Amino acid sequence: MIHKVLIRSLMLGLLLVMAGCGDGKKYHDAQQIEQVPSSNNDLASISEFQRNLNKEFSDPETSPLPDRYRKDFNGLEFFKPDTTFMVNAKFTRTPDATPFLMPTTTDRMSKEVVYGIVSFQLKGNSYQLEVYQNEELKEDEGYEDYLFLPFTDATNGNETYGGGRYIDLRIPEGDQIVIDFNKAYNPYCTYNKKYSCPIVPSQNALDIEIFAGVKAFK
Repeated sequence: MIHKVLIRSLMLGLLLVMAGCGDGKKYHDAQQIEQVPSSNNDLASISEFQRNLNKEFSDPETSPLPDRYRKDFNGLEFFKPDTTFMVNAKFTRTPDATPFLMPTTTDRMSKEVVYGIVSFQLKGNSYQLEVYQNEELKEDEGYEDYLFLPFTDATNGNETYGGGRYIDLRIPEGDQIVIDFNKAYNPYCTYNKKYSCPIVPSQNALDIEIFAGVKAFK
């Protein structure tokens, strides 16, 4: 459930990566969006995300880690859960967007479409990010409403992976969506070069430090 971006946006490439290589989106003014109120359920959800991700990485059937790393794997390194990095965002659909080919870390191109724009406030500043839907993945059962949010931030290359991170989302019923940066994770190619990972578009660069989610793999 958790790693659906890697398992899909990456994994659309993953299948290509294994068979040839492998894998796995302007617009409107940012709105004033309040921080999501903190609750024990929020913290429990973050802890569950971390447990499930570590379980996935420990299992030889699902782990992207090469055997030489997995045998000594004791868990990924995460930032401490911080609900200030959990925001309610305005979700604006972009129904007239044209599909395009998103570059990846290999020669493969991932066919994506900008499904919508999320607008939110974080640490007192307004931001917008594009959210993508994979044209092939949406045809797969269970992924009809799957959305892909890749982003970079000011921690990349230091505390976090230099190429940015991903967040999995689902199409919301209305015009609001929760974005939890505590559930940001690394592309599989961070751990294994056999994977083909979508490269974060420049328009999804955040100029602040996101001290949440998975840290750099060392």
